[in-house]
Amino acid sequence: QDELEFSMGPENETAVTEFILEGFPELDPRLQVFFSLVLLLMYLTTVMGNATIIFLVCVDHHLQTPMYFFISNLAFLEIWFTSSTSIKLFVMLSSGQNTLSLSSCFAQNYFYFAMGCTEFMLLVVMSFDRYVAICQPLLYAAIMKPQLCVRLVVAAWILSFALLSYRLLFLPELSFCGSKIPHFFCDNSPLFKLSCSDTSLLWKIDSVFISCVVLGSLCLTLAFYICILFCVLHLPAASGRKKALTTCSSHLITLSIAYGSCVALYTRPAEAVSLSTNRIVALLNTVLYPFLNPFIYSLRNKPVIL
Repeated sequence: QDELEFSMGPENETAVTEFILEGFPELDPRLQVFFSLVLLLMYLTTVMGNATIIFLVCVDHHLQTPMYFFISNLAFLEIWFTSSTSIKLFVMLSSGQNTLSLSSCFAQNYFYFAMGCTEFMLLVVMSFDRYVAICQPLLYAAIMKPQLCVRLVVAAWILSFALLSYRLLFLPELSFCGSKIPHFFCDNSPLFKLSCSDTSLLWKIDSVFISCVVLGSLCLTLAFYICILFCVLHLPAASGRKKALTTCSSHLITLSIAYGSCVALYTRPAEAVSLSTNRIVALLNTVLYPFLNPFIYSLRNKPVIL
């Protein structure tokens, strides 16, 4: 049933018109069904949790602050980011429908990286917001005006999708000698390794761009949190220090998952990343991280609960 459709090119070459996503072939069929149910539960929880955050921020004027404005934008992003990979993975595990057209594969690849880039930019903006709130509280209202908040969010979305548009030009030009992708989505490494075309330029552009985005945003985010830490340690009240440290530590846990997985996957040479490791680490990035975000950033906060 997994036979692919092929067409004969002008030079009598076989052209791949569909890909087969192998997912997790090493898992027992019963384990795949169990995994699909766990994935569905996590996905629905992620979508409902993030949708709840967006709804509450829209209807409750107490939550209409810069911090929750950024959090609601992150929640909106997470819904689409996890949907870009989790829905297809669930269908694969539950029904075995694992084929994907070339255009769908390229679109998934583009949106995955564009939304990932947007997320890193939003994380920098959110860490800057917390830095101003904790270290410059008297200037917070003057600095974080609504106009600036909107401009920062719009810039993160537009810049990410515009800068990643080169993928829409390069990917359709590739020809492929194989059809089986040993992954659960169209990630760079397994996709490029199937190509008969010269992908060296695309590899170089991706390596430089992704490394700059991931490592650059990581440095900025850590710099803001280090400044926050120094400010917190100088707070006079012990209760205030404890509250701020607890909040920052939970944020850093989720950041370590997001940045750790991306550094492991995309800032090393392709030969250094095994495909089995790639799949496991990618699950942290595409499933676990979006699942944790609503609980870390909002659903356990007193203003949201009240």
